[in-house]
Amino acid sequence: MDAPATSLDERAQRVLEFERTWWGHSGAKELGIRREFGWTPARYYQVLNAVIDTEVAVRYDPVLVGRLLDVRDDRAERRRTRRASADGAA
Repeated sequence: MDAPATSLDERAQRVLEFERTWWGHSGAKELGIRREFGWTPARYYQVLNAVIDTEVAVRYDPVLVGRLLDVRDDRAERRRTRRASADGAA
């Protein structure tokens, strides 16, 4: 069994730093993602979600990770509410 990570790898640190500062980048966030990482936005969000689900990320920056988890949870709840409304209207 692998030992749990005790520190964030460089990629995870870069992703969290980008989330912390992306609003300061000129242009749309998606463009910043492509420039900074060379990834599609979909790939970026896959990596970001995996990072924020780790305890090591919470220890690294608890305020940022907590905010990102809250945003993700809020978006998921809105999607569930929209689906429930659409199902009820059918």
